[in-house]
Parts: sequence; C-alpha cells; structure tokens
Amino acid sequence: MPFADSNGVRLYYEEAGRGTPIIFVHEFAHDMRGWEPQIRHFSRRYRCIAFNARGYPPSEVPKAGSQYSQAIATDDIANVLRHLKIRKAHVIGCSMGGFASLHFGLRYPKMALSVTSVGVGYGSDPDKRQQFARDTEVMARRFDELGTPEAIKVYQIGPARVQLANKDPRGFREFCMMFATHSALGSANTLRGVQARRPTVYSLEKQLRRLKVPTHIISGDEDNNCLDPGLFIKRVCPAARLTVVAATGHAVNVEEPDLFHRITEDFLALVDSGRWRARDPRSLNPSTMAKRN
Repeated sequence: MPFADSNGVRLYYEEAGRGTPIIFVHEFAHDMRGWEPQIRHFSRRYRCIAFNARGYPPSEVPKAGSQYSQAIATDDIANVLRHLKIRKAHVIGCSMGGFASLHFGLRYPKMALSVTSVGVGYGSDPDKRQQFARDTEVMARRFDELGTPEAIKVYQIGPARVQLANKDPRGFREFCMMFATHSALGSANTLRGVQARRPTVYSLEKQLRRLKVPTHIISGDEDNNCLDPGLFIKRVCPAARLTVVAATGHAVNVEEPDLFHRITEDFLALVDSGRWRARDPRSLNPSTMAKRN
C-alpha cells in the first residue's frame, strides 16, 4: 500500500491516469472513496491523486489532539504532492477538504494550479459560532462514547444531507456505510482539532483579496451554512468564481456528479489553456450605468 510521510504521519494515497495532476481532498464524513466517480472521470485526461486525511485509516490515526489542525491538514496536501515529486497541481476539496484546499491556495500559491472548494464555509456564521463549537464538541463526545456506527446516526440526517437521501437512496446508503467504517478516535480528534478551531471564511478576507490562484467555489443552494460564505468569497476575492447548484445540499460532487464533472472540467480547461482570467475590476463599479467620475 502506498503511503506518503507528512511530518512523521503516514498518509495513504492512490493515483490513476496521466497528465496534469489533480489532488482530491475529502470531507469529514467521507474519505478518498467519495471521490471515486471523479477519479474515474478525470483520470482519462489527468493524473489524479486522492488520499485519506490523518485520522482516516489506512492513514495513521495520531492519538494526540495536537496532531490535528487546519494548518496541519493544509501541510498534509503539500507533503503528499512533495512525496510524489509534483511541483504544481489542481487542488479539489469538499467541505473539510474544501477548507484545506482554500488554505492551500493561500499558503502554497506556487504549488496550486487552481483551487476548487465545494461546500466551504460551515461554521463561519459569527452569530452561530458558539453553537457550532458546542455542536462540534457534542459530536466528538458521541464518537468517544458510542463508537462510529452509532455516533453518526444524527449526522447522516442533517439538513444538508437529506437531499442526497431523497435523490439517490442507494448512493446515500453507500455514503452511510463508508462513514460507519471511520475511526472513532480519528473522527473525534478531527472534530476538535480541525473543525472546531479552524478560522472562519470571514476572517480570511485580507488574504482572499490578495489571492491570485484561479479559484472555483461550488455550493448547493440548500446548503444554508455555506451559501453566504461562498458569496462572501466571490465578493472579496477577484480570483474566485462561484457556482450555485439548484436543489442540492452539501457534497455537490456526490449528489450531482455529472454536473460537477461538467462545471469542473470547464474551469480546469480555462486554466490549463491560459484563458482563465480574474474578475475585471470594472465590474466592481458601484454605479449600475457608467463609470463613476
């Protein structure tokens, strides 16, 4: 089994295809298996890499909570790429992986051909920040006390997950079965170290205004916790484009894979061909009619 070393922690990865590299970064409730439809699709034209985050077997599960943070999760992406001797790659992440991908673009811009962040921003609402922290700790304790299969029962029926259950019951069952195999210790440590402590999207405004890496934010229109952060990124980051997918919840790549492939393929083609461009500053003119003198 192939592993990459990231500051002493072994991370399991798989790759397929040849060409320009894409690295896929999974969400909290999934693992690299959640990207299988994308790997099958994009590996026809790209070199695709996916890895399991620390805490997600067969990657190592560090016992110490200090081994989990947003900065460490971001470094893990870079270290997998370094292990594979890849200088630059497109980085595509969902939710927790979307946060890590966005941070990767901010911290490692020279290694990022582009950034695609799906369902990014959960926990950023300042009015709900304390509730988010409480809910995260409650969920972490469920993993500690009940084990994964029992702990995740409430998570599976969250307000941004029911869309998948309604559209694709078979796919939803598969999602739940995969989620149930995760390490309880790894999940609890990830919740406390990464999810609960990561900076909000709004706190990144200065960095986002300076970001020059081509960035694509994708959100389902029923993913209430991520819609406003996605709009915020679009408004402050000239490098960002925003796609909102109708009647869709959190993990757009799982819920609407064909549409996700089309919009992502179009974005990557613009970047690879040199035809992607940042937002024209004239579009920021506060006047709706003409340039203000």
